[in-house]
Amino acid sequence: MMKRICLWGWMVLVLLLSSCSSTKTVKKSVSIDGMDETEYVETVLTNAVSPSALTAKMALTLNLDGKGDTKVSGTLRIKKGEVIQMSIAPFLGIEVARAEFSPKGALVIDRMNKRYVEVSFAELGTLLNVDWNFHTLQALFLNELFIPGKIELTSKDANAFELEQLPAGVWLDVKKAKRFRYRFLTEAPEGKLLKSRIELAGTSYGLSWDYSDFQMLGGKHFPSDMNLLFNGGKRPIKMAVKLSRLSANSDWETHTSVSDKYERVELEDLMKILLNK
Repeated sequence: MMKRICLWGWMVLVLLLSSCSSTKTVKKSVSIDGMDETEYVETVLTNAVSPSALTAKMALTLNLDGKGDTKVSGTLRIKKGEVIQMSIAPFLGIEVARAEFSPKGALVIDRMNKRYVEVSFAELGTLLNVDWNFHTLQALFLNELFIPGKIELTSKDANAFELEQLPAGVWLDVKKAKRFRYRFLTEAPEGKLLKSRIELAGTSYGLSWDYSDFQMLGGKHFPSDMNLLFNGGKRPIKMAVKLSRLSANSDWETHTSVSDKYERVELEDLMKILLNK
């Protein structure tokens, strides 16, 4: 059990840093509850404005092998544009692992085994052959639309999406995604974001990030349940995040320092170990 808990951070890193590609299809113009496509996307963008900080208690469930779940508790903290921290403290509030993402890259610390991984997003892009950055990951956690390569979206970006209206909701696809396909399922007419997907055409690879159980936070509806599914590896990886006690508190240390007593592990070697388990 303890070994599975220690592995949580490494598997979260592999899951969150997975991305994919696709070709683009042409869709006809649609009207959503009297709004044209641009007006509807502007509604989605307006509703997605998040607080500058988020702090919440977190119940995390990981399924790494398709058999049993590993459940741990901890804290999720975000300072917009600066950092995302996932701290795991399953026993009496004692932290055993932490994953921290910033514009510089990713830091995952295994406190029980005194080891860590630290890697830049540029290195990750080269290693994993993906189009990925901090702002994309932040948008996924904050229930926001995103366009890779852009730090923040405004109403001027409304024309960057093409729409498809289905019974399940309205899909928004990024138009000029060259290798990657980015899709967002929204609920009309409010424009609530229900699902973000990153897909690789012609393969089973894909990351799906679903949102539910919305609560009020900073004047907007924010999802307290997030379910992640990564397909395409030897086994599907699932992660469920249940948040509680949500607040916009920003009174916490932004970045983590690593003790010189900890051993640095190379991400490439670590991923080979994990993905072959």
